[in-house]
Amino acid sequence: MTNSGFTFTVGSIPFDEEYRPADNTRITTNFANLARGERRRENLRNTLVMIDRRFNALMHWDNPDGDRYRVALEIISASLKIGHGGGAFPLMEMLHTRVTDTSSGSSYAGLIGNNFSSYVRDYDFSIVLPDHLRTGSDGLPAGFGDLHGNLFKHFLDSSAYRDRFPKAPVICLSVSTRQVYHRTANVHPVLGVEYRNDETSPTDRYFEKMGMSVRYFMPPHSVAPLAFYHIGDLVCDYSNLELASTISTMETFQKIYRPEIYNANSVAAAHYRPSLEYQDYSLTRIVYDREERSRLAAEQGRFAEEHLIKPHGDALRRWLATDTF
Repeated sequence: MTNSGFTFTVGSIPFDEEYRPADNTRITTNFANLARGERRRENLRNTLVMIDRRFNALMHWDNPDGDRYRVALEIISASLKIGHGGGAFPLMEMLHTRVTDTSSGSSYAGLIGNNFSSYVRDYDFSIVLPDHLRTGSDGLPAGFGDLHGNLFKHFLDSSAYRDRFPKAPVICLSVSTRQVYHRTANVHPVLGVEYRNDETSPTDRYFEKMGMSVRYFMPPHSVAPLAFYHIGDLVCDYSNLELASTISTMETFQKIYRPEIYNANSVAAAHYRPSLEYQDYSLTRIVYDREERSRLAAEQGRFAEEHLIKPHGDALRRWLATDTF
């Protein structure tokens, strides 16, 4: 689909025990990081089992043995080509879930979104923002996230997206360690107890520029709330099955990557501030190098700078100002 001089294309690959990251995949993504090293198959197998079990725990009715459903994951990759010459830039990746009911044999589409990764976001948070802060400036740089937000919205408006996915994405992230979250009386059967915070975080503001707002819920039998970034009505626009597929997938990733928060041995209090310094937590048997992930984010930010920002900077600035090339 061509929109304002942009051509978007969508590719997909199953995320299963055989998954190996493609050369143009961000290797800091949740799914790609697990699929590396000597224990890659064991990592992937254990992760997929955790997702299935969590989904069955959430969708427990008419499911006495807790094994009725299987969740399959597909990595969705969006690429961007500017103008008529040159190659495509690997813009972003998300996950798409599909649920199989082993009792009936029926298969149901889950949600698109879940995990979200973007080279341009790496550029913003690992290159632009640190450079801004090194000058002694406070807050965020002027126009921070404008390019990324507009690229994301144009992608969702393209036929490449709309012909394949009937609903807007829901992206599920960890809550911020810089915020305090307050438990409310609002309870959803699958999303769980709603939490609210007093102020928006830089991530919240970044996703606002993507057209997304956020709500925080702690699902049943979870120990901490998750941040659900969405377009429209999170509760009314999606089925329990769709929401459960996102929770089971992303809570599993967070238990691996942030066990201090999501695999803690105590439940979040009514007034809750997450901390990665918390020591009372359990570890999964899945290997993950958090320090490497942080280092690679900067490398991938520089990749975006070299292959997208610098060669197409004038065209991108003109598009942001006028929405035309």
